[in-house]
Amino acid sequence: MGGGVRDLLLGRKPKDFDVVTNALPDQVRQVFKRRCILIGRRFRLAHVRFGSEIIEVATFRGHGDETGGGDRLTVDDRIVRDNVYGAAISEDVWRRDFSVNGLYYNIADFSVIDFTGGMTDLESRTLRLIGDAHMRCREDAVRILRAVRFAAKLDFRFHPDTEAPIREFGDLLQEVPPARLFDETLKLFHGGHALSSFRLLRQYGLFGQLFPTTESLLAREESDFSLRLIERALANTDARIAEGKPVTPAFLFAALLWPPLQQQIRHRHEKGLPPVSTVEAVARKVIEEQIHRVTLPRRFSAMTKEIWTFQPRLIRTTKRQPGRATQHPRFRAAYDFLVLRAEAGEEEVREAARWWTEFQENHPTTREKPAGKSGGAKRRRAPGRKRGDKKGAPK
Repeated sequence: MGGGVRDLLLGRKPKDFDVVTNALPDQVRQVFKRRCILIGRRFRLAHVRFGSEIIEVATFRGHGDETGGGDRLTVDDRIVRDNVYGAAISEDVWRRDFSVNGLYYNIADFSVIDFTGGMTDLESRTLRLIGDAHMRCREDAVRILRAVRFAAKLDFRFHPDTEAPIREFGDLLQEVPPARLFDETLKLFHGGHALSSFRLLRQYGLFGQLFPTTESLLAREESDFSLRLIERALANTDARIAEGKPVTPAFLFAALLWPPLQQQIRHRHEKGLPPVSTVEAVARKVIEEQIHRVTLPRRFSAMTKEIWTFQPRLIRTTKRQPGRATQHPRFRAAYDFLVLRAEAGEEEVREAARWWTEFQENHPTTREKPAGKSGGAKRRRAPGRKRGDKKGAPK
């Protein structure tokens, strides 16, 4: 059921398939025995090993009891549904998010089961929340981001009943844990449709809920340099994903947070502080402010800061020990970011970007080291030398 059925009907290759059944998780495990493990706490799922594949099997979800025992209210009147098991597709479908994701393929008779008008919505390329759209968005504000992601991915338009709460309830995203918003941000921008997702987020006033400082600067910037840089970075990300190349959240956040970084750097330059120390200090501050809204794990934030702090070095180092700079593990990512700045129209770095490009073309061994990996073999001590002995020192 779900996205796999939807993609098949749209003529796309499904990424995976979701299997649902009226069997309880323990019953699934009894059938598949050692090939099955159960995961999850609130709602248990069965992972069944089939050759080299893992097939996820879920039990139908239900409504709860007739008195509404399956739902509860939070102190701010948001409705939260507790997961309960159901016995039939007719119950399960109403717990799904969008009508086009609520289609079931029955392998018994090779039919598609549609309780919510998903087939009609597929034909009209419409994205519609199942049930009361206002209630569904209040239950879980992340559905708003999921709506944007699917609309961008499928190139669908929003049904009017779905569009209204997307505009109305964006501020509920402030109540979502930053770690969860990080996961959703990666789904939006690392799913192959980053640029269209970004434009939809801004159209509905949602990008500012994720990156408030960046959005405020984009809205009042006289030139469109920052917007060009971000959109070019997202377009490049989409191209890399389409080509099967790796992408990293560190580079994504380096681009998305570049406007606030630059703003604070300008303020510190007015105080006469040196460029390198300025970038290091501001980088810490910008990330510390951002993680209150969308977190950035330390393994990525460290690389983001290195991409930023390497920028002055790339401009300053040209024609002076360039080979040494290329040995830095973040050189490639920092160079790519420098080129991104030049392509977005930053005249101050255009010459440095051109110089480094020509240098790598003339020294091809510097081009192959992937960003994020340390280069060069580990240095070994000469035979007979002990740790701490100086080279050439008398024994």
